Amino acid sequence: MLCQNCKKNPATVHVTRIINNTKTELYLCQNCASEQGEFSLFAPFSVSQLLGSLLDSAKSTVELDKTPGLECHVCGMDYRQFKKTGLFGCKNCYRVFKDEISPIIKRIQGGATHHTGKVPQSQSTRLRTNKEIKDLKLKLQDAIKIEAFEEAAKLRDMIKDLEESKQGGDSL
Repeated sequence: MLCQNCKKNPATVHVTRIINNTKTELYLCQNCASEQGEFSLFAPFSVSQLLGSLLDSAKSTVELDKTPGLECHVCGMDYRQFKKTGLFGCKNCYRVFKDEISPIIKRIQGGATHHTGKVPQSQSTRLRTNKEIKDLKLKLQDAIKIEAFEEAAKLRDMIKDLEESKQGGDSL
């Protein structure tokens, strides 16, 4: 897409303005965007700089001054180096600095401390069905243990229906 202002250079900046509930979008090249003057462009940043700034702003229970001796025994990375670069030296660093980085990871992942990944859309229905079947089977076992046989029968039928629909979908 070309810049909507000069119509010469490729548009690399997308500006969205909302004034009095009226949305205006502009696609500008870097030169025209800097000439607009209503906003400032940030210099490109790296992920390590972003992580470093998150470390600075995190309200961790462990302060930097309290962790000067914290060091990875495998690669020799210490917390000060990690904070400066935002990069770990090896996979063991994740274990060594776990207490310091957990609050940041929770904030980035929306409360989770582990990454669950994404599922390709073509596989999401099948995987969701498999998970639902697995969950229902666990509930079925629990219902049998407490002798809730009516509930167990309902769960068994739900599992059967899901497995049949899954087999019908696999044959396509």
